[in-house]
Amino acid sequence: MTINRGASARKSIKPAEAFIGSAPDARRKGVIRGRKEQITLTIAPELLAKVDALAGRMGQSRAALINRAIYELAERVTA
Repeated sequence: MTINRGASARKSIKPAEAFIGSAPDARRKGVIRGRKEQITLTIAPELLAKVDALAGRMGQSRAALINRAIYELAERVTA
């Protein structure tokens, strides 16, 4: 069974919000693992090689290094 919104409900959504909400990555569809959500990331091979080398030097996994970098950037930008 599908639920269809009436015309009045569609008009109440601002065009920008409707556009953003219809983007392929707007809806969560990843796998939840504990408190984290699995995502897919596309990255240039040259940058990935640098990430892997840095992770190796720091004794961390690639995922841990990427998570840490994102966390630190988010803290700096939102502070």
